[in-house]
Amino acid sequence: MATAVKKSRKIFVLDTNVLLHDYKCMHNFDEHDVIVPITVLEELDRFKKGNDIINYHAREFTRELDKLSGDKLFNGGLSLGRGKGKLSIETGRLPSEKFSTSFPENTPDHRILAIAEYLHLKNRAKYPVILITKDINLRMKAKSLGIMAQDYHNDMVQNIEDIYESVKSNDVDDHTVISDMYDSMEGVPVRRFGLKKPPVAHQYYIFRNESRSGLGHYDPFNKVINRVEKTRTYGIDPRNAEQTFALDALSRPEIQLVALTGKAGTGKTLLALAAAIHQRKMYTQIFLARPIIPLGNRDIGYLPGDVDEKIGPYMQPLFDNLSVIKQKFKHQSKEFSRIEEMQQSEKLLITPLAYIRGRSLSRVFFIVDEAQNLTPHEVKTIITRAGEGTKMVFTGDIQQIDSPYLDTKSNGLTYLADRLKGQDIFAHVHLVKGERSYLADLASDLL
Repeated sequence: MATAVKKSRKIFVLDTNVLLHDYKCMHNFDEHDVIVPITVLEELDRFKKGNDIINYHAREFTRELDKLSGDKLFNGGLSLGRGKGKLSIETGRLPSEKFSTSFPENTPDHRILAIAEYLHLKNRAKYPVILITKDINLRMKAKSLGIMAQDYHNDMVQNIEDIYESVKSNDVDDHTVISDMYDSMEGVPVRRFGLKKPPVAHQYYIFRNESRSGLGHYDPFNKVINRVEKTRTYGIDPRNAEQTFALDALSRPEIQLVALTGKAGTGKTLLALAAAIHQRKMYTQIFLARPIIPLGNRDIGYLPGDVDEKIGPYMQPLFDNLSVIKQKFKHQSKEFSRIEEMQQSEKLLITPLAYIRGRSLSRVFFIVDEAQNLTPHEVKTIITRAGEGTKMVFTGDIQQIDSPYLDTKSNGLTYLADRLKGQDIFAHVHLVKGERSYLADLASDLL
């Protein structure tokens, strides 16, 4: 038995970006040993100051490390707990001749890689050494030296297909069940639809038989499927089944958390904003926020002007959605005036996401746009701000990610849709058809 355990042991070397992604990641490697290169601590020290989530993670990891402080961190390692491996810090190591020839520049990435190479050469006869990094190029460099390298998989979604198939299509044999669904106010027992798989909470369906089709929603509380009707919401008419489902989920008070995914132009943010304004009397405030991800990784400090002028370009898409709703009404109409008043009184507030962090949000309709650029931990941090009577909506296109360390499987929006699936306060709708324009839809599909 001891031999089997010894053979299965692995040594994981963590890159800085992994700790900035999840400061508790060192606890997620089971019985295997975890090594943090000393260069990582130097890099984390540069990230400690600031209000962004990566600054928070840098500070929290330092605190976690302080709890485990001791000489053994630099000499044999400290146990991470019962059934867990050891955590140790590895100081700088001279690279091999092959390494120096391939990577002559003295960069933090190369110093981390040099430590991984040293551990690989030292332990290759006994244990596999694996570099864990979210940097694709660094993984390629490691593999060129014969070092195993992987992305951080702990919070990755395995069945990405489920995200794209949030709405189910079903043919029904019972010729009267669709008519009964539309005639009944209480809904129709789910068994009558002959579903191949048991429905999850707030599952949306497109039902068809030989004579007609219908849109349905599974009520997890009463175990019935009820009808979903196309309803105009503050000037916005749903143009397809998925938009109809999205507005239904956004309007149901029992659904406190909604994820809307889909490519650009499918109407995710517009529908969420229209639903929020329509239900304004139920909430003390409407927040519409998005993370600031500067193109080209340039900090907003490069932009001229005060804070509002700096963040303006990043918030403009949200104002554009608001303008679409306002244009549905005449300037003299009470609906148009109401939106103007809500903005002036800050009942409707468009703001960067960083300004929301740390607040307690009670009776707020909170829309987070571009949520695919958030990490799973950021999404968790935001949701845990929710107080009584708050509804949260996360929207985004998981195929259009601006962060270099996130992808379709590891971003916070995908993680949210996967982990919360089946919960009785959560609904997810994936919108398929672009409605912005034929040109925008064509570009999204082909370019």
